[in-house]
Amino acid sequence: MSIVSLVTAFIAGASTALSFAPYEIWAAFPLALAFALWQSQTLNAKQSLLYWLSFGFGCFVVGISWVHVSIDTFGGMPIFVSMALMAILALYLAIYPAICGYLLNKLSQTRKHPLSPYLVYLGLFPALWVLTEWLRGWILTGFPWLWAGYSQTVGPLSELASFIGALGLSFIVALVAGALLLLTQKRILPVLIIIPILALSAWAAPQLNPIAPSGKSVKVALVQGNIPQSMKWEPDALWPTMLKYMDLTRAQFDETSSVDIVIWPEAAIPAPEAMVEDFLANANQVANINNMAIITGIISHQQDDFYNSLIVLGNHNQKQQQGADYLGNGTNEFKKHHLLPIGEFVPFGDLLRPIAPFFNLPMSSFQRGDYTQKNLAAVGYHIAPAICYEIVFPEQVRASVTNQTDMLLTVSNDAWFGASNGPLQHMEIAQMRAIEMGKPLLRGTNNGVTAVVDPHGRITDAIAQFETGVLVANVALYKGETWFRKIGQLPLLILCGLLLLMGVVNYLRK
Repeated sequence: MSIVSLVTAFIAGASTALSFAPYEIWAAFPLALAFALWQSQTLNAKQSLLYWLSFGFGCFVVGISWVHVSIDTFGGMPIFVSMALMAILALYLAIYPAICGYLLNKLSQTRKHPLSPYLVYLGLFPALWVLTEWLRGWILTGFPWLWAGYSQTVGPLSELASFIGALGLSFIVALVAGALLLLTQKRILPVLIIIPILALSAWAAPQLNPIAPSGKSVKVALVQGNIPQSMKWEPDALWPTMLKYMDLTRAQFDETSSVDIVIWPEAAIPAPEAMVEDFLANANQVANINNMAIITGIISHQQDDFYNSLIVLGNHNQKQQQGADYLGNGTNEFKKHHLLPIGEFVPFGDLLRPIAPFFNLPMSSFQRGDYTQKNLAAVGYHIAPAICYEIVFPEQVRASVTNQTDMLLTVSNDAWFGASNGPLQHMEIAQMRAIEMGKPLLRGTNNGVTAVVDPHGRITDAIAQFETGVLVANVALYKGETWFRKIGQLPLLILCGLLLLMGVVNYLRK
């Protein structure tokens, strides 16, 4: 295998970044996969491993290059070190498509019992691609960013996610790529069958989706404080930060506004509850007087354990001026479960923390909350929350949604990543969760993207990035339950497992 092949593999992988936000060229991913399949079809297993490793490296070193911004700007490391760490991360993530390519070659190229090209590219390849993506979203706490399915968030196939989820869309992307590869072998039947079926399915999905407007709505205000990351955790900035959020909220106290729920973003109050009890008690009283609830990110604690949390101030179960006093006892609170490595906990912390400031970022010693927690209650509405990184895990979000859930809520602080593509990709992933769960989604952030998303994944209201402001919107509520909410990823994983088993059995027959 030549260096030229590895370079073209890298370029093909890098081109997949065009299919995600902010470019959203949804056809780029299946075309890149089809090209990689075409170029690698004559390679042996070892060569396929290297080829798909190069493809994956291109995919991730370009697609998640925004990780470098946080390491370089806030990590306190020389640029060559931050670039090296970024490359190591991308190389690790590239292992998964490399495993896919290796197994595809190994299981399909047996001499005595070669699999039919149709089974290889329309069955085994999509199965391997999905299983390796799923593993990437699970091993070492998981990093399910840039799943192929997310490339279809604003594409014509997006509504299918309400039935099969983001991983199901990954299967379809790989299936289309396999059909395109067969087309280069003058096998046109798969394209003639698959494309019309997908077109019909994309048309039918919204019609068959069991969700429908309930006729009810809730008025929300999402506050985007736009606090510079450089001062967010400075002790002198604590009170100015809290007062800024309260001042921005004050306009909603007008009786004509009648906002039900105010959302402040992740760690909007960048301090443990015990340090700011007076402020919280006052905010709680103000919310009660104005018949509203304020949901805010904060650092909560129990004994010596600290949590990245959301709490509800003011009205919980119904609108009432004489609501409960602020207690600070963990009632009606959500504690983040899926912590971000390095940012919120440091593996081998005793070893790594002395090496560089990057491993000693502010608030990087959080404890985990429970995997499944109760919905937050705000003026009688039930809200399934996810803090920052948690929104990228579909099964965790699914576990939080109940038959009573009215809305999804995700709060974040993407100021770590500046003007890169990271926050926009994060928003795109949140849109996919709204489609899967069939619920409106509220996304409150420090500096964008702050937005409201309908159950079809469409952004209905938003504030521009890097602006201070308040987004006020009437959010329509929906009833019903999507098929993905009912069945999750398990049927897809079983199907992929059976297809892989078929390949393994055929390989052992040799």
